[in-house]
Amino acid sequence: MMPAAPALAAEAMAGHEHAACMAPAAVPADLAGWSAAHRPLKTAVKPAASGKALLVMGTAFDATLAPTPKVDYVLEPGKPGGSVSFGGLFAFDVIKAGRYRIAQNGRSWVDVIVAGKAVASAAHGHGPECSGITKMVEYDLPAGRHLLQIAANGEAALTVMVAPVR
Repeated sequence: MMPAAPALAAEAMAGHEHAACMAPAAVPADLAGWSAAHRPLKTAVKPAASGKALLVMGTAFDATLAPTPKVDYVLEPGKPGGSVSFGGLFAFDVIKAGRYRIAQNGRSWVDVIVAGKAVASAAHGHGPECSGITKMVEYDLPAGRHLLQIAANGEAALTVMVAPVR
């Protein structure tokens, strides 16, 4: 069972991203795709093209992002970033309604858009120490195709994964 939001927040305060890691850490079963080989994927910059930037559930992708001014966001991101930041649009499919986690190795802003509206996040936190996952955001989502907006990333590369919370 996943820890409640306060537990995730406490984990985030631990500062474990600064720990000296001797080897990659094991990740929980629901994040197992993070430890497998990552697939390359180029972001979409227009919502209509997001289906070409399809994130497969439970698979980690090494995404190439676009300069923020080139991205046509559906909704203004909560943290849009500036002209020197990077972002993009991705589609992903939810087969069964439930809680889903967006994991990444950066600190970019993430919004999940369902039916044209941003979904409120259900929990935030960091991945296991030394796993390479620096940020996780959870959402309660209905079944269907959804849009993931990435904004305010400091680099043009970002590893990202969507997975069900178990």
